[in-house]
Amino acid sequence: MSAMTIGRLAKAADVHIETIRYYQRRGLLPEPERPQRGVRRYGEADVSRLRFIRRAQAAGFRLDEIASLLQIEGRGACEQTRLLTEQKLSEVRQRIEDLRLLETGLKQLVDECQASAGDACPALDRLARTSR
Repeated sequence: MSAMTIGRLAKAADVHIETIRYYQRRGLLPEPERPQRGVRRYGEADVSRLRFIRRAQAAGFRLDEIASLLQIEGRGACEQTRLLTEQKLSEVRQRIEDLRLLETGLKQLVDECQASAGDACPALDRLARTSR
């Protein structure tokens, strides 16, 4: 499946054509040369690269981080990848902690609503006076 058009590449990698163009503008996917009066052609390496980008996104990496991953090669590649992945893991753990705190706060609001028998809603009152 070599010499694909951008449409066939999009279908093979399960992405939109505009996604391919966006990745090219961001430098994540090289633009193939355009033959004189011809259509740009893509190969299997482009399909693999697009799939890599999508898998890295699914793992939580941002496009700038994926650009760094794509440039890692040769000796020390595993160490560099490990460092980037550890950093991402640390960020994910912090987000999880932030979400746990948010969950606790939301549970408190629900409990206040359930405990309220009057017309005034204590949860709304608390939200109105909370500075954070």
